[in-house]
Amino acid sequence: MTSFLPTVLVAGGAGFIGSHLCETLLARGHRVICLDSFLSGRRENVLPLTNHPSFRLIEGDVTDPVDIPGPLDQIYNLACAASPPQYQADPVHTMRTNVIGCGNLLELAQAKGARFLQASTSEVYGDPLAHPQTEDYWGNVNCTGPRACYDEGKRAAETLCFDYLRTGAIDVRVARIFNTYGPNMRPDDGRIISNLICQALQDQPMTLYGDGTQTRSFCYVSDLVEGLIALMEVPAAPEGAVNLGNPGEFSVLELAGLIRQMVPGSLKPVFCPLPQDDPRRRQPDITLARQLLRWQPHVPLKQGLRATIDWFAVHQGVHAPRIAQTEIKEMRS
Repeated sequence: MTSFLPTVLVAGGAGFIGSHLCETLLARGHRVICLDSFLSGRRENVLPLTNHPSFRLIEGDVTDPVDIPGPLDQIYNLACAASPPQYQADPVHTMRTNVIGCGNLLELAQAKGARFLQASTSEVYGDPLAHPQTEDYWGNVNCTGPRACYDEGKRAAETLCFDYLRTGAIDVRVARIFNTYGPNMRPDDGRIISNLICQALQDQPMTLYGDGTQTRSFCYVSDLVEGLIALMEVPAAPEGAVNLGNPGEFSVLELAGLIRQMVPGSLKPVFCPLPQDDPRRRQPDITLARQLLRWQPHVPLKQGLRATIDWFAVHQGVHAPRIAQTEIKEMRS
């Protein structure tokens, strides 16, 4: 008798997190269908998977009706640009991806009888007034600001998910993902870790915003993927969202200091104004994930940074203009 092989759709599967999720699911014996528009995802991320007999790649946008022939057992929705420069470049499409795209995939899940996992975000907490952030915190979000297309789009997608869940139409789970990093990040995505690493590797001064005292909690991508799979596979759907992230809290200055230690000759940071609505503190309370999923992250920041720096040193494809050597000498510590 052959064992059951689940068929899984990963929307946004060519993105940073999605590509790691596809790889891990294949390693676990799943059949994987990757759906991506390649607006922010990259073909290079899934190129090593294309020869796998259980992998299928489909180019498409979730804002269009989604039709996948054959059975589906699980759907992961990771389809949306997740870094501010990318999602603010076309805010209307970002909002449509979050709301219309999620709705299209929920309808597909209902038609297929598939279990559904929505990748939400810590951005639903906005610039939080509660710290650390628990799932019952309603957030402090500017609903009309430049980040609203992403923040409010994800909040609206959560509403859709839980409306489907409450009606009994679909088995739905929602993960609120905190800052994640690791190989397969785009060097130009504007996230703090990829920015600082690429600048350090390219003899550029590391750019910090504000005074550098704002904090983040950084989760290595392999830990995050394990959390997503654990949430998908827990037998009963939670009644609410579940935080997934690393509760270790670091200031941006501390992060820059660690990267400078790991990249010899890195330049001193330069400081720029803090972007509008940029959160001052961000740290997940993962009590629920520990209790419900028996999950917690294991990769320390230094270990994860080492792997990420090594990957960027080989794979970074975008090179910023190099500054004059006289300026470099003045900026070295």
